[in-house]
Parts: sequence; C-alpha cells; structure tokens
Amino acid sequence: MEITQQEEFVIELREKIKVLEDRNNRLMEDVRKAEGEKRYVESELFRLQKDIKRLRAEMERLKSPPLIIGTIRDLLSDGRVVVKSSTGPDFIVSTSEYVPWEDMIPGARVSLNKQTLAVMGVLPSPLDPIVTGAEIIEKPDISYENIGGLKDQMRDLREAVEDPLLRPELYRKVGIEPPKGVLLVGPPGTGKTLMAKAVANATNATFIRLVGSELVQKYIGEGARLVRELFEMAKDKAPSIIFIDELDSVGAKRLDSTTSGDREVQRTLMQLLAELDGFKPTADIKIIGATNRPDILDEALLRPGRFDRIIEIGLPDFDGRLEIFRIHTGRMNLDDSLVLNSLALRSNGASGAEIKSVCTEAGMFAIRDGRDTVTMDDFNKAMHKVLEPETGKPNQPGLMFA
Repeated sequence: MEITQQEEFVIELREKIKVLEDRNNRLMEDVRKAEGEKRYVESELFRLQKDIKRLRAEMERLKSPPLIIGTIRDLLSDGRVVVKSSTGPDFIVSTSEYVPWEDMIPGARVSLNKQTLAVMGVLPSPLDPIVTGAEIIEKPDISYENIGGLKDQMRDLREAVEDPLLRPELYRKVGIEPPKGVLLVGPPGTGKTLMAKAVANATNATFIRLVGSELVQKYIGEGARLVRELFEMAKDKAPSIIFIDELDSVGAKRLDSTTSGDREVQRTLMQLLAELDGFKPTADIKIIGATNRPDILDEALLRPGRFDRIIEIGLPDFDGRLEIFRIHTGRMNLDDSLVLNSLALRSNGASGAEIKSVCTEAGMFAIRDGRDTVTMDDFNKAMHKVLEPETGKPNQPGLMFA
C-alpha cells in the first residue's frame, strides 16, 4: 500500500515535533539548572556581604581610640559626674545616654572617652586572682560523719555558723544576734579544716578558703586590697563562709619596733578588723579562722564583736581516737584479729591526722606483702613508723609496740 504525499508530510511533521520537544526538554532542564545556580550565587553573595559588613565593623572597632579607665568620685545635680582618670587629676564630665544612671555610684569603675573623657560605660569591679582562686567551686565532700571525737566542738561550730544560715528565725525569736566569727584553736592535725568544710557542706554555702600568708603582699596596700576584695566577693556570692587558715600569719600582735614588712602586715590586719566590723551578724556571711598559735594573736582580733566564739580543739581522748580509727578503717578490708580498742589505747597523744596516717601506712604494708587484708601486725608496723617513741609522743606504760 503506497503512502501518499500527505501522509509523508504528517510523519515528517511528527518527527520534527518530537525533535523540538526533546530540545525544549533540554532547554527547560538547562533553565532549572541555571535557576539553581542563581539561587546558590545569591546565597553566597548574601553570606559574603554579611562577612564584609562584619569585617568592616571589626575594622572600625579596631580603629576606634582606646578608652581610659576612671573612678567616679561624685554625682552632680546637673547630670554630670566627677571622675578621677588613670592619667591623674579629677574631671567633671558628661555621661553617655546609653549608660544607666542607676549604675553610676561613687567608687564605680568606668570607661572614659580618650578625647572628651565622657563616661562611656560602667565596668565590673576587679578581683585579684588570689581572691577568685580562693573560692571552692565544688561542694566539699566532708560531712559530719567523717569527723570523729569532736562532738562538743562541732555542736559549738554549728550553733555559730550553720544555724544562723539555715534557721535565722531562731535568733530573731530569742532576740539575740548570732556570732560574727568563729576561731578554731588547736594543734596541727586535730581537724580544724575538716570542721570548716563539714559546715560548708551542710549549709550549701559558697566556701572561700584562704591561707593567712596569702594576704601578706610585697607592696604597700596590696594586702588590705585583697582583704577588701575577699569580703566583696563573699557578699556577691552570699550565703558564703570565709575560712582563713593560719590566721596568726596575718593577725599577730602589733609591736612598737617594726620593720616595713611588719607594718604592711599590720595594715592588712587593720583592714581585716575593719571588714569584720563592717557587716551585720545577721548577714549571710560567716567567718571561720583557724590557728595553732592563739598566744600571738592580736587582742583586737579576739574581742567580742569580731571572733565572738573561740573553740578549742585539743588532741582526741580514748573515745575520740577509737571513733577516728573506726572512721578511717570503715572501708578497709581488715583481718579478724584486729582490735581497734588496743590501737586507740596505744595511740595516746596522737592527732586525728596521725591516726589517719597510721591507717594508710598499715594498708601500704599489706600491699607491699601482696595481701588484700590488713592485719594487726601491719598496724603495729605503721604505728612504729608514724608514732615513733623518740618523737616524744606519750604511750601508755606496759603497752609498747610489739
């Protein structure tokens, strides 16, 4: 059957239409790709414009003149302030409208424009790294159960520190003011620091521990500044407990014939006395001091109104030593032949720290012999090592170490 000329034209036309459709599909695909690339280029352009804007702002910030640190001296009724700049004299200057007026208080640190000395902002008060490092970030893990033989002393300390922080209404009902500060007095190793940590654990207060010798600085006024900043940080982080260990290093008696170093220690002591007088007993700040030389402390530090309660912590008696042995051997794998009463009796004159050392040394002797059980013989060796008779430690007659 022959194909007519008209049918040939239709077939040829269909083939052309198919070719045009394929070309149109390819063009549409190219358009979609071009649109996707356009969107990507636009997003990259937007990102780059943001980076350019940020870099220009950073360049402007870096090119801006430095600010001067000053201190507000006084506030005037016309809205201006008197500032003392770090360059020397006092100036009467204006304040930026972006600085809240309620933050402008005498003594505050401010930043000043270099040209006009206008107040540009209020700066936070600086704290010395010695002071900031004194804060114990983690809660002390010492509890009352970890302290043995000091029931009466712990009761006195809890009444003076823990109760005012946790139950201040008791003092208001009775109509008395709680003690401001507590002084722990006793030989080394008797548990003064442990008692302070246990109270901080029970009260959930910020525990700030500082050794008295850290407050003694080389330059004039530095020690007094540290004391001032220490109490400022305690107020900001209240409720807080300030524990000053080895208080005698900064609170020794003032003498007439002194060197320049002694005078600087006295300035630090006077600042400490002023800070102790400067806060109310009902405030959420408690002071605990510790010393093993109360005989050299200045009388002004011990008078009522500063360290109101003095707690004497002596060497533990038999019951105290027995309790301390039970605490430190509670987790030890002990032999059945061990008699704690005998150990407590033979350790007469030992401090709590020495008893802990005896327990540790006994465990070390067992490890040295390859055993996982601590025997009485290990404790005998440990007591020979830690509590040697020639050190002057008194021992009960007839109970010399085997």
